Amino acid sequence: MKYLKPEFEREDFHCPFCGVYTHQIWGDILENASIDGSGWHHMPNFKGALCNKCKEISIWKDGKLIYPDNPNMPPPNEDLQEEIKLDYNEAASIVEKSPRAAAALLRLAIEKLCKKQLKEEGKDLDECIGSLVKNGLPIQIKEALDVVRVIGNESVHPGEINLNDNKDVAYKLFELVNIIAQDRITQPKEVSKLYKSLPQKKLDGIDKRDKK
Repeated sequence: MKYLKPEFEREDFHCPFCGVYTHQIWGDILENASIDGSGWHHMPNFKGALCNKCKEISIWKDGKLIYPDNPNMPPPNEDLQEEIKLDYNEAASIVEKSPRAAAALLRLAIEKLCKKQLKEEGKDLDECIGSLVKNGLPIQIKEALDVVRVIGNESVHPGEINLNDNKDVAYKLFELVNIIAQDRITQPKEVSKLYKSLPQKKLDGIDKRDKK
């Protein structure tokens, strides 16, 4: 579904912690200023939103999200392996403070996506890109992957810090992870699901046609 960024007092949005679109329960933030625990009182201008999925609480001040320190960014594609999602979400949590570190994590996520999830052959990202192209990767995505490989310094390996990386580079890498996953995993899965929903008689007819 379309990404719905966190918004003050909105009841449903994509959680800035787990990335899932779910219900948010809003409430006041309390502060205890006494030693014996009896001095709880409301913190003015502060609100908290409890995620119904992961149970984490985002904190808002004067209508603005202050915790987690996370940009309003689409969540990772649901079809990505959990390990890759973790890299993506960790990068999202640090990109504002350290875009270089975020970009390094995202390059690592892209290599894991190519090698581990898509089972592409190659000792490095360059060879993985070549393998993807042979297997039908659209030219636009191939070009985007080559940008990732070449940008700044061609010798930088996935997971290593590139001193030339900045927020613009990191944001492009976030987009690229989801674009590859959508093209190589989600879209084929959805097409296959549609195909298999056809009546068996029609499927048998198509199979007989293809054998000819």
